[in-house]
Amino acid sequence: MKIQIGITEAHLKNSISILSSILANEMTLYIKVRKFHWNVSGQSFMELHKLFEGQYTQLEVSIDETAERISKLGGKTIGTMKEFSELTIIKESPNQYPAQKEMLKELLEDHETLIVQLRKDVDASADDNKDAGTADFLTGLMQDHETMAWTLRRYLE
Repeated sequence: MKIQIGITEAHLKNSISILSSILANEMTLYIKVRKFHWNVSGQSFMELHKLFEGQYTQLEVSIDETAERISKLGGKTIGTMKEFSELTIIKESPNQYPAQKEMLKELLEDHETLIVQLRKDVDASADDNKDAGTADFLTGLMQDHETMAWTLRRYLE
């Protein structure tokens, strides 16, 4: 059924494309945070174990909401590791198990990378695609990443 919500078909496709990339980024970061949760060790083990759990739990929610946003706009949601890896801007480090401080630094860099991209995506959604709903959704997502980045940054100061 054709979507009739005041956004052109071309703009809907653009929004779905943006959201698919965001979904890939969120999934890749989620997997990285889980890996760090499983492999953190050292003096602050339990504190960081719980911190990472809180972050991946929050990412689970954003992943589901992003997938639902794609569906609301009439798109099909990607869902394979291959599709995620083709669209993500988050770098993975297979077979590497950093120490606590490096884990924190890497996750902080990832959140900051996503924040910068989300700022661009908010503008593209609002200005180019005339999609205020997606722009608003992405603004909230960006704010969530700003909070997670701020928390990680506090550990590194």
